[in-house]
Order: sequence, then structure tokens, then C-alpha cells
Amino acid sequence: MQQDSGASVSAGGYPALRRLIGQAIERNGGWLPFDRFMALALYAPGLGYYTHGDRQFGHLPGPAGEGSDFVTAPELSPLFGKALARQVAQALAACASDEVWEFGAGSGALALQLLEALGDSVARYTIVDLSGALRERQRERLNAYAHKVHWVDELPAAMHGAIVGNEVLDAMPVQLLRFDGERWHERGVVAAPDGDGYAWAERPTAARPPGDAVFPPGAVTETHAQAEAFIATLAERLQCGAAFFIDYGFPRAEYHHPQRVEGTLMCHRAHRADTNPLVDVGEKDITAHVDFTGIALAAQDAGLDVIGYTTQAHFLINCGIVGWLDGADVRLVGNTQKLLMEHEMGELFKVIAFAKGCGDAFAHDAIGFVRGDRTHTL
Repeated sequence: MQQDSGASVSAGGYPALRRLIGQAIERNGGWLPFDRFMALALYAPGLGYYTHGDRQFGHLPGPAGEGSDFVTAPELSPLFGKALARQVAQALAACASDEVWEFGAGSGALALQLLEALGDSVARYTIVDLSGALRERQRERLNAYAHKVHWVDELPAAMHGAIVGNEVLDAMPVQLLRFDGERWHERGVVAAPDGDGYAWAERPTAARPPGDAVFPPGAVTETHAQAEAFIATLAERLQCGAAFFIDYGFPRAEYHHPQRVEGTLMCHRAHRADTNPLVDVGEKDITAHVDFTGIALAAQDAGLDVIGYTTQAHFLINCGIVGWLDGADVRLVGNTQKLLMEHEMGELFKVIAFAKGCGDAFAHDAIGFVRGDRTHTL
């Protein structure tokens, strides 16, 4: 095992979470693969970033810096959910269903927007969310729709209807691989030599990044086994319906661009980004950009049809968002434009859609992808 002694850092974060991670490192022989470290940092019950009850996202920071760590599209503009609802409504009609499923519903903002826009066409709205703290926040926000909204911890054996997930795939744990010029190593986490904090350590591995990209010595990249397994499981359970995932990322050729030598791993706190997940553990988000080619292949191999892949801007424009800006107040217009502008969220964020049993007409004419479809780039 090769240790990067220069990467030793004070842990910060929550003492109980530090103890839990320390125990996991010890049980695993002193070295913990990064995907397991990331899972604990984000999702350890009652201790991880998404489970300890802080309001991680939902609004911009105040003048003194207080507030959330990041803001999502439905929190920026209610027109995000209204536009997505047009695509969801088309999917529900195509599969003759009245149920919507949402993964990782966050603050509940998107659920509220979809329920308001879809009205009586939705009889049941099921949220899959592991965070009890977020569930309570969602329950409060969605009180007016208590007769329709339900929560589950895991997928049922069979699903029908429309599935949505906004910024879900990027929060799934990833493996880290580094190329030394001759062979690949898996990057993991060990206790720092002084006992305070963590350090990086690497082990040779037979794992390789997918595809045939050429990596320069020292390059670090991520693999997305958990996200791809999630999509495959979803495909097995979905009997008839469509799924729409919105997230930031690239097709594989761009993901493994020769100049992206440090990978895409990022942390977010108080609307600031950094690249060190070993500090302030549990107090900040850890994410990686999505390899949309890998997601598409996992879906296709498991029996889903890939019906579209495009930028968030193209998708929202196709769904009619621009027409709703006429006469809108300046703040709504400004925030909605952030969803569309290339240098904001319009280009980096993508929408990918899958379907099963919805008919050829829907597969070829899903409204969100009528212009600007980039499926050929996957």
C-alpha cells in the first residue's frame, strides 16, 4: 500500500462521524476504499451530511454567509418543475399511469411544483429518500398533498409510472482510480499518522476506467459502479413507464478528456467549492460529475430504451419554459435564466431519459428532446 503522506489533514466535522469512519477503517485493515468513505460521510444514519438534519440546500446565503451550501434548480425557479411536469404528463399518458416516483426529493420543492402542475393526473406521488431529516422537511412542505404523497426506503418489486431524479446520480459514491504511468491504483482513506484526521493511500488494482481513453501519468478519475447498478435495478423493477434524470456531467469522451487529469470530485459548502473530501467530513457535500455514457449503457443493458439525452437548457425550452417568462417579475426571470444560460446551469447540466413499454410514439416524440437531442454523443 502506498500512502500519500503529504495529504494528511485534520478531519474537522462531527466527532461521532469521525469515530464511525475510524472504526470502519480499522475493521477494513487500516484502509477504506473511497466509495465506502464517501457513503459514510454522506449517508451514515443520523451522522452523514444528508442525514443529520441541517438545511444543506434550498436558498442562497444571507449577507453574513448563513444559509444553505448550494441551491438546486427547483429552488431557483418554480418554472423548472412546471416545465418538467409537461414531460412527465406525456409519459404518464403514454404508460396509462397516475403515479410519479421521485428519488432524493431534497427540500420537497420539485415535488410541490410537479404536484401543482400535474393536478388530478397524479393520484400517488412516491418519494424514495434515505434521510429521515429530509423526509420531515418534505412532509412539512407537501402537507397540502398529504393524501397523495408517500415515502419508502427501498424500491418495490414492481414499479409503474414516471420517475424523476434531480441531482441524484452525482451524490452516489464513486471509486477513485489513479494511473502512475504503468499501472492503476485504487485510492482509499487511512487514519493520519498523527491520529488526527485522514490521509490518502493507494493500492494496486485490476480495476480500470471503462472505455479506451489514454490517461497521462498521475491522472485521477472516478468509476460509477453504484450509480450504474442503481439504474440497472431500476430497469428490472420498472414494468411500464419512463425515467428522467437531471444532473451535471459529460458523455464518456468528454469525461475522460486528456486535460481532466484530476477527475471531477468536488465538495460544496456555503456556496463555495473545494476538492478535498477529507476535511470537515459530514459538514459538506461530496459529488462527482456523471458519466452519462455509463448510465446509458447500464440502462440499455438492463432493458430500458434510451429516449433522449440533451442539455438542461434545450430540455426546458422544449418543454415551454420561455413562454412563461412573458410578464414575469424580474427576479423570476433572472433566476430562470440561470437554468438556461450556457455559463450557468444550461450547458453543464444534462437530462437523460429512459422508457419501457410506453410505445414507439412516445419513445420517438418525447417533448423534452424534440430539438437538441445529443444521444448520438453518448
